[in-house]
Order: sequence, then C-alpha cells, then structure tokens
Amino acid sequence: MADVTERSPRRFRLRGVKFLGGVFALYAALFFWREAQTVTAMRFALEVLEEIVPILFVVVFLAGALHYWLDPKKLARHLGEDAGWHAWLIALGAGILSHGPMYAWYPMIEDLRRHGLRDGYITAFFYARAVKVPLLPMMIYYFGWPLTLFLSLYIVLAAWIQGVIVEMIERRSGRGFWSKDEE
Repeated sequence: MADVTERSPRRFRLRGVKFLGGVFALYAALFFWREAQTVTAMRFALEVLEEIVPILFVVVFLAGALHYWLDPKKLARHLGEDAGWHAWLIALGAGILSHGPMYAWYPMIEDLRRHGLRDGYITAFFYARAVKVPLLPMMIYYFGWPLTLFLSLYIVLAAWIQGVIVEMIERRSGRGFWSKDEE
C-alpha cells in the first residue's frame, strides 16, 4: 500500500470548460432568436474583457508568485505571540491576496497555528478574503473608484476589528478560545 503522506503529482485540469461551452451555446441560441441584441451584448462583453484582461494577468501572476515563495515557518515567526502591528498588516494583506476555495487554506493555517499563529490573525485573514483582487477591475468598471476603494477599505477595517475582538475574547478567557488542548 502506498504511503499516504507522499503527494502524487497533480494532473492539470481545465476548469470551467463546461460553463464556457454553455455560455457559447447560449449566445449561439440567442443569436438566432434576437440577432441584434446578441451582437450588442457580445460587443459589450468583449469591450469589458479587453479592459480587464491586462489587469487580471498581473493579478494572477502576483498571486501565483506569492503562493510559490510563501514559507509558512518564516511567516509564523512574524505572526507569533510577540508580533506587533506589522503582523496585522501581514494577516490582512495575505487575506486580500489569497484566492481559491477557503478550505484549501485550512491545512496551511493549521500548520501556522501549530507554529504560534494567533486566532485573531486567522480571523482577520479569513475576513479580509472578502476583498477579491481579481474582481476589483470589474468592480471599478461598474461602480467606479470611489465606491470600490471605500468598500475595500471598509472590509479591511472590519477584518482587523474582528481579529481584535477575537484577541480580546481570548485574553479575557485567559487561554486560546478555540485551542485543541481544551477538547
């Protein structure tokens, strides 16, 4: 029997191909039903895509580079018990830059927690994930810079406040609020 701790190489899969095919099929069906409106919608979609594709490439490149070079042990040293205000910035920034499904982050967060990551930083990290960097260009396009900036800053501020509240609850109880040793 194979050792379950060994990781097998992941096979590359294109995701969303069925969805993309469905969108093309829908546009084709609509083209025969309402040709003028479909062409107008396709032109508008292409204009939006033209504006956001360069930004999306930069965002995906930066997020991929961050995931490639991120070392949990080094990061945990900066987010331990004696960490200062810069730890909040790291937790919030990492939350903003993280992408993908939330459950994919659980193993890394658990590993960081074993190395001393505080629950307040975990809370701030997960809350700050509400700022979706790949979607910011589209949000700016539809709602403008002022609303996008205000909402993003509001989310980051709320993430920090949530983290501070968790820290206060843990301090008041005198121990880690969700620590495994209490189970």
